[in-house]
Amino acid sequence: MANIKSQIKRNKQNEVRRERNKAVRSALKTSQKKVEIAVEAGDAEAARDRAREASRALDKAASTGVVHKRTAARRKSRLVKAANATGASD
Repeated sequence: MANIKSQIKRNKQNEVRRERNKAVRSALKTSQKKVEIAVEAGDAEAARDRAREASRALDKAASTGVVHKRTAARRKSRLVKAANATGASD
């Protein structure tokens, strides 16, 4: 256990950030899962809406540093690709 005041504070900050990042990552997974479910159901309109919401969430996470910007771009690309493929099969 740290006995330096600044390090105690730093540990508290790190713990708060870790919990927040964990919640954001979990929410990202949920939003991506919603897109996958809409795609599997064959609902093109819902898939596009969910992909838009997931894209926004990924952009926010990338801007705050929860995920890397290239990781966010890659995931967004995959989601949009899946959503568009659903519309093409109708």
